[in-house]
Amino acid sequence: VQLQASGGGLVQPGGSLRLSCAASGVGLDYYAVGWFRQAPGKERERISCITDDTTYYEDPVKGRFTISRDNAKNTVYLQMNSLKPEDTAVYYCKATAPLKPIYWGQGTQVTVSS
Repeated sequence: VQLQASGGGLVQPGGSLRLSCAASGVGLDYYAVGWFRQAPGKERERISCITDDTTYYEDPVKGRFTISRDNAKNTVYLQMNSLKPEDTAVYYCKATAPLKPIYWGQGTQVTVSS
């Protein structure tokens, strides 16, 4: 079982990126999937999650980020718009389900800088 997070990169303030969290060996449609990020010197924080068709966002990203899932592709996305320098972090995805193991993706670097 593996979660592969991808889509990070360097972007200017105000720009956009779309992160992907692709699963192999497990069907993500049975899992709640969250996106987390960890900036240098800070603790890892959850920023968004999706459960079935329910979505949740933390205040720092609300209105700018959109989480979605494509069960046919076994992938969860995080569309990030209006990026700010303070969004710079390593972004991770996490899959959880009752009585199931917890899976983490390996992280993808997002850098917002001019």
